[in-house]
Amino acid sequence: MSQFDVVGVGLNATDTLILAPHFPAYAGKMPFVRELASPGGQVATALVTCARLGLSTKYIGTVGDDERGRIQLESLRETAINLDDVEVRENCPNQTAYILIDQSTGERTILWRRDDCLRLDPARITPEKIAGARLLHIDGHDTAAVARAAEIARQNRIPVTVDVDTIYPGFDRVLPNVDFLVASSEFPSRWTGEQDPFRALELIQDEYHMQVAAMTLGEFGALARVEGRFLYSPGFVVNCVDTTGAGDVFHGAFCYAVFESMPTRETLEFSNAMGALNCTALGARGGIATFERARELIRNGSRRSHPDFEQRN
Repeated sequence: MSQFDVVGVGLNATDTLILAPHFPAYAGKMPFVRELASPGGQVATALVTCARLGLSTKYIGTVGDDERGRIQLESLRETAINLDDVEVRENCPNQTAYILIDQSTGERTILWRRDDCLRLDPARITPEKIAGARLLHIDGHDTAAVARAAEIARQNRIPVTVDVDTIYPGFDRVLPNVDFLVASSEFPSRWTGEQDPFRALELIQDEYHMQVAAMTLGEFGALARVEGRFLYSPGFVVNCVDTTGAGDVFHGAFCYAVFESMPTRETLEFSNAMGALNCTALGARGGIATFERARELIRNGSRRSHPDFEQRN
């Protein structure tokens, strides 16, 4: 059985980036600066990050047979990610997104589409595809399939990290087999109904007995609960060109740090640094940095702290 440091099950997407001087007014009209195709997607980009940091990786997912699918596969192959378990769906468009980037701030607005012909069948997630992993990374979209992957991983004592940004029906089948939850800032409150983020993370971790329950906070960094206490790691100040993919790169760096057994505080710092550096270039994978560059930012960079999280840390 082939062994991989990280196996990922989840989304990929091919984006069309549209760079505008600023976000247009409602019903307005304005010229844009630049347009380009850019491969991305939650799990696929996280795996590219892991691969560039030196880990062996395998991607399990579906890709359309159109030009966008070809762009995605070419990007993954160039990064030496194993694609043996990628399914190319005939007469099916790849997941796509149109991303409008405000040049004045680097913030983006996303319109996306994923046709049902890309849905990953849980029956295709067999033990031999997962059992060779040393770490499994998933998202929440094809919930039944990622739940099956996480179940197999738990049976084989493989740690599981998850990137989840919204509520998916049936996601309660995924969480019992997750070791490291790194959610969006909205997910913990939506899942628990508890508006206090500290209390929401506490409720999730206590119910599902995961090792780390964390949430990303955009430019303000990340908050995690581990061993019954909270750790807050502020974000880094960079010259932001495009925020697309910052969270996905954060998750890839988080996987790398877990694989390397970094302490949780160091893991959060490293992941924040990698996510911030990705914002210094266009595209979901445009600014994926080296380990050394991330460490340099950690040593010398300015931090952006949120007082609500800093005070309660």
